[in-house]
Amino acid sequence: MRFLAGFFTAIVLIAGAGYLYFKMGFVPVATASAPMPFEAMLAKMGLSARLAKDAPGKAPIAANDSTYIAGAHVYRKNCAVCHGLPDQDKSAIAKGMYPEPPQLFVSKVADDPPGETYWKAANGIRLTGMPGFKGSLSETEMWQVSLMLANADKLPAGATEVLKRPLQPANW
Repeated sequence: MRFLAGFFTAIVLIAGAGYLYFKMGFVPVATASAPMPFEAMLAKMGLSARLAKDAPGKAPIAANDSTYIAGAHVYRKNCAVCHGLPDQDKSAIAKGMYPEPPQLFVSKVADDPPGETYWKAANGIRLTGMPGFKGSLSETEMWQVSLMLANADKLPAGATEVLKRPLQPANW
């Protein structure tokens, strides 16, 4: 019985300490702050588990030149301000975000399977600034972007041309 009382007391104290940590303003909420203990590990673990469970396996549209070009246009309009364009510096928006959005033409994220990218684009990722586009873009547009990114290393000239043009702040 004493063990159970001690166990529940410990749980209450830990929960209370967590509450006070948040309530008293010790939580690192600024984008330049260091992450909370275990924040990155827990977020990655949860996202990986959800993607393994819910990401679609096969794209319902063909992966071809017209899909890649259409995807490049959608990406440029909706994604590039945060995730960048080939051979261009990060935007001021991307530099100020936490966690920092991956630059998709620099990192290995562009090699993710299309279904994983589609899920992320459709649903967004909590606490990252990544919005869900399910209500803003059609399924076809999200698949076009996903397939274009999955094939970023072998895009046709038309898609590359769209992506190489510099971003203009008026486009945001």
